[in-house]
Amino acid sequence: MSFKLWREGRSFSYSWKGTKEVPAIKPNCGIKVLYEPHNPIVDLVFVHGITGHRDHTWSADRNSDPWPKLMLPSRIPEARILTFGYDASVIGFWRSISRNSIGDHSNNLLSALSSFRSNAELRPIIFIAHSLGGLVVKDALLSSRASPEPHLRRILDCVRALLFLGTPHYGADLADIGQRLVKLAGLTTAKTNRKIIGVLQRDSEVLFRIQKGFQELLRSQQKDGTRTLEITCCYEELPLMGMSEIVPSESAVLHGYPAIGIHADHRGIARFASADDPGFVSVLGELRRWIGQVVPTDDELEKEVGAVKRKRSNNRWANRKRGGKSCGDTGAITIWGNVTRSVITNGDQIIQGNLVFGGSRA
Repeated sequence: MSFKLWREGRSFSYSWKGTKEVPAIKPNCGIKVLYEPHNPIVDLVFVHGITGHRDHTWSADRNSDPWPKLMLPSRIPEARILTFGYDASVIGFWRSISRNSIGDHSNNLLSALSSFRSNAELRPIIFIAHSLGGLVVKDALLSSRASPEPHLRRILDCVRALLFLGTPHYGADLADIGQRLVKLAGLTTAKTNRKIIGVLQRDSEVLFRIQKGFQELLRSQQKDGTRTLEITCCYEELPLMGMSEIVPSESAVLHGYPAIGIHADHRGIARFASADDPGFVSVLGELRRWIGQVVPTDDELEKEVGAVKRKRSNNRWANRKRGGKSCGDTGAITIWGNVTRSVITNGDQIIQGNLVFGGSRA
């Protein structure tokens, strides 16, 4: 293994391709908008993995735009698409690298997302996370749950679904590879971040804390009868450069949740070259399904309207039998149905169609 595989700005996955040297690219941090419709109803938030990049991790090659920007807007036009970047470098030969821990990155994600959504605090969120990014997302949700700040707690309340792409929930061979690189770097003046490598060890206390806390969060939602998070785990089916799978399925899949195999290695599981790619088709299907749960179909909306009419009719009949007044007599307004597209009744009048509550477009 040579040091040129870990030149500045080259992600873990890209480096293992064994390509020629490429110019160094510094990590771009924070939130970036890839697409924003006029009136979005959901935020899709992409979070890259170890030594990744908020653009290049999601690009089929370094000269193309990210596939979420190229292929999702025409297929999910109602979604705003965001990507989050952070410095998850393992080794720095030509520049200083961040010494941040997973907890630091997750807190930065939570804070950045909350600030960015200040004008749309109640909009639903769907996370799509690759590799280490999945651990960052899970830890951010734990921080949101424990935060005394209402604006930070609100992030967890808004999350509807999580799509994990090769996330090492129970550790991965990435840690073993990283440790060898750190030892090699010790022979030079290269900077290293052992905190990132350490969390990927199968016996890592940080990994255990995140997974234990996340399972408790899911159980508490189920026990309290509140909504539960939709979760799908995608795992790689191919080895990387002749090695075994970097994150094997037994680590990439959370027990009790749907799992999808993607015919790609650890790098390709997050990079789709065309809309015909089976991996993209699977990911798109999950996103559409979840967004469909956020926004009712026309048939579902008609059923809600019918239910409102029956409820109003029954209330009027019951009130007349008691000799009282109905809501229609008092002019009260009742909000009924999904908070994104709702049915409103004002007495006997029913108002419906594209009614949005809970924040304006950010």
